[in-house]
Amino acid sequence: MPGHGWRADLRADEKVVQGSRTYVPVMPEAEWYRAEAEQTEVFAPLVPVERVWVEELGMAGTPAKPGDVMSRLVSLDEPPRRNPVAALDADALTGHRVVQLLEDGGERRELRAVTELHTSAEGDICARVATELDWYRWGWSGQAPRTLEVPVHLLWIE
Repeated sequence: MPGHGWRADLRADEKVVQGSRTYVPVMPEAEWYRAEAEQTEVFAPLVPVERVWVEELGMAGTPAKPGDVMSRLVSLDEPPRRNPVAALDADALTGHRVVQLLEDGGERRELRAVTELHTSAEGDICARVATELDWYRWGWSGQAPRTLEVPVHLLWIE
Protein backbone atom coordinates (compact mmCIF):
# COMPACT_ATOMS: atom_id res chain seq x y z
CA MET A 1 0.00 0.00 0.00
CA PRO A 2 1.64 3.27 -1.08
CA GLY A 3 3.22 5.11 1.82
CA HIS A 4 2.68 2.25 4.28
CA GLY A 5 4.45 -0.88 3.07
CA TRP A 6 4.25 -3.85 0.73
CA ARG A 7 3.40 -7.53 0.74
CA ALA A 8 4.98 -10.08 -1.54
CA ASP A 9 4.33 -13.75 -2.35
CA LEU A 10 0.71 -13.11 -3.28
CA ARG A 11 -1.30 -14.42 -6.23
CA ALA A 12 -3.93 -12.48 -8.14
CA ASP A 13 -6.95 -13.64 -10.10
CA GLU A 14 -8.80 -12.00 -13.00
CA LYS A 15 -9.84 -8.40 -12.40
CA VAL A 16 -13.41 -7.63 -11.33
CA VAL A 17 -15.34 -4.50 -12.34
CA GLN A 18 -17.95 -3.20 -9.89
CA GLY A 19 -19.62 -0.02 -11.07
CA SER A 20 -16.86 2.37 -12.09
CA ARG A 21 -14.16 0.68 -9.97
CA THR A 22 -11.83 -2.15 -10.96
CA TYR A 23 -10.58 -4.60 -8.35
CA VAL A 24 -8.18 -7.53 -8.31
CA PRO A 25 -8.81 -10.57 -6.09
CA VAL A 26 -5.53 -11.13 -4.20
CA MET A 27 -4.60 -13.98 -1.85
CA PRO A 28 -1.51 -15.39 -0.14
CA GLU A 29 0.39 -17.77 -2.38
CA ALA A 30 -0.09 -20.68 0.07
CA GLU A 31 -3.88 -20.37 -0.19
CA TRP A 32 -3.70 -20.16 -3.98
CA TYR A 33 -1.64 -23.37 -4.22
CA ARG A 34 -3.95 -25.18 -1.79
CA ALA A 35 -7.04 -24.13 -3.74
CA GLU A 36 -5.44 -25.29 -6.99
CA ALA A 37 -4.30 -28.61 -5.51
CA GLU A 38 -7.62 -29.38 -3.83
CA GLN A 39 -9.80 -27.77 -6.55
CA THR A 40 -11.61 -25.62 -3.99
CA GLU A 41 -12.68 -22.00 -3.88
CA VAL A 42 -11.03 -19.63 -1.41
CA PHE A 43 -11.90 -16.14 -0.26
CA ALA A 44 -9.76 -13.46 -1.89
CA PRO A 45 -10.21 -9.85 -0.82
CA LEU A 46 -10.78 -7.40 -3.65
CA VAL A 47 -7.98 -4.84 -3.87
CA PRO A 48 -8.34 -1.66 -5.96
CA VAL A 49 -6.36 -2.20 -9.17
CA GLU A 50 -4.21 0.90 -8.56
CA ARG A 51 -2.82 -0.79 -5.43
CA VAL A 52 -1.68 -3.95 -7.23
CA TRP A 53 1.78 -4.31 -8.77
CA VAL A 54 2.75 -7.34 -10.85
CA GLU A 55 6.21 -8.84 -10.63
CA GLU A 56 8.30 -8.62 -13.79
CA LEU A 57 10.82 -11.32 -14.60
CA GLY A 58 14.35 -10.31 -15.50
CA MET A 59 17.09 -8.10 -14.18
CA ALA A 60 15.85 -4.81 -12.73
CA GLY A 61 19.24 -3.13 -12.74
CA THR A 62 22.66 -3.33 -11.21
CA PRO A 63 22.57 -4.74 -7.68
CA ALA A 64 23.78 -2.43 -4.91
CA LYS A 65 27.23 -3.01 -3.51
CA PRO A 66 27.19 -4.53 -0.03
CA GLY A 67 27.20 -1.81 2.60
CA ASP A 68 26.08 0.94 0.19
CA VAL A 69 22.99 2.02 2.12
CA MET A 70 22.20 5.06 -0.04
CA SER A 71 21.78 2.96 -3.18
CA ARG A 72 19.42 0.62 -1.31
CA LEU A 73 16.95 3.33 -0.26
CA VAL A 74 13.54 2.90 -1.90
CA SER A 75 10.50 5.03 -2.60
CA LEU A 76 7.35 4.25 -0.66
CA ASP A 77 5.35 5.04 -3.81
CA GLU A 78 5.97 1.62 -5.36
CA PRO A 79 7.36 -1.74 -4.22
CA PRO A 80 11.13 -2.12 -4.39
CA ARG A 81 12.65 -4.24 -7.12
CA ARG A 82 14.28 -7.45 -5.98
CA ASN A 83 17.45 -8.28 -7.85
CA PRO A 84 18.37 -11.95 -8.25
CA VAL A 85 21.23 -13.17 -6.05
CA ALA A 86 23.46 -16.13 -6.86
CA ALA A 87 22.91 -18.86 -4.25
CA LEU A 88 26.64 -18.83 -3.56
CA ASP A 89 26.41 -15.15 -2.53
CA ALA A 90 23.20 -15.41 -0.49
CA ASP A 91 23.16 -15.21 3.30
CA ALA A 92 20.42 -17.85 3.54
CA LEU A 93 18.43 -20.01 1.12
CA THR A 94 15.82 -22.01 3.03
CA GLY A 95 12.30 -20.88 2.20
CA HIS A 96 13.33 -18.47 -0.52
CA ARG A 97 11.93 -18.64 -4.04
CA VAL A 98 14.74 -19.82 -6.31
CA VAL A 99 15.44 -20.30 -10.01
CA GLN A 100 17.34 -23.30 -11.38
CA LEU A 101 19.38 -22.59 -14.50
CA LEU A 102 19.17 -25.49 -16.94
CA GLU A 103 22.02 -26.88 -19.02
CA ASP A 104 20.23 -25.85 -22.26
CA GLY A 105 20.14 -22.19 -21.19
CA GLY A 106 16.55 -22.27 -19.96
CA GLU A 107 15.37 -21.86 -16.41
CA ARG A 108 13.03 -23.61 -14.01
CA ARG A 109 10.96 -21.37 -11.74
CA GLU A 110 8.32 -21.79 -9.03
CA LEU A 111 10.82 -23.53 -6.76
CA ARG A 112 11.62 -23.05 -3.06
CA ALA A 113 14.91 -23.89 -1.38
CA VAL A 114 14.40 -26.46 1.37
CA THR A 115 18.02 -26.57 2.59
CA GLU A 116 21.04 -24.34 2.89
CA LEU A 117 24.18 -25.10 0.89
CA HIS A 118 25.76 -28.45 1.70
CA THR A 119 28.11 -31.01 0.18
CA SER A 120 26.42 -33.76 -1.83
CA ALA A 121 27.43 -37.42 -1.74
CA GLU A 122 29.47 -36.70 -4.91
CA GLY A 123 31.31 -33.83 -3.21
CA ASP A 124 29.50 -31.00 -5.03
CA ILE A 125 28.24 -27.88 -3.25
CA CYS A 126 24.48 -27.85 -3.71
CA ALA A 127 21.09 -27.14 -2.15
CA ARG A 128 17.86 -29.11 -2.24
CA VAL A 129 14.78 -27.50 -3.80
CA ALA A 130 11.09 -28.39 -4.09
CA THR A 131 8.30 -27.11 -6.30
CA GLU A 132 6.33 -24.33 -4.68
CA LEU A 133 3.25 -26.58 -4.63
CA ASP A 134 5.16 -29.24 -2.65
CA TRP A 135 6.67 -26.53 -0.40
CA TYR A 136 3.23 -25.19 0.54
CA ARG A 137 1.68 -28.68 0.77
CA TRP A 138 4.38 -29.47 3.35
CA GLY A 139 3.05 -26.58 5.44
CA TRP A 140 -0.65 -27.45 5.29
CA SER A 141 -0.44 -31.26 5.38
CA GLY A 142 2.91 -32.14 6.92
CA GLN A 143 3.71 -34.24 3.84
CA ALA A 144 7.45 -33.88 3.20
CA PRO A 145 8.17 -32.48 -0.27
CA ARG A 146 9.92 -34.30 -3.07
CA THR A 147 13.23 -32.52 -3.48
CA LEU A 148 15.92 -32.15 -6.10
CA GLU A 149 19.59 -31.51 -5.42
CA VAL A 150 20.82 -28.55 -7.51
CA PRO A 151 24.49 -27.53 -7.85
CA VAL A 152 25.16 -24.07 -6.41
CA HIS A 153 26.33 -22.61 -9.74
CA LEU A 154 22.88 -23.33 -11.25
CA LEU A 155 20.82 -21.74 -8.46
CA TRP A 156 19.69 -18.14 -7.92
CA ILE A 157 17.37 -16.51 -5.39
CA GLU A 158 14.63 -14.53 -7.15
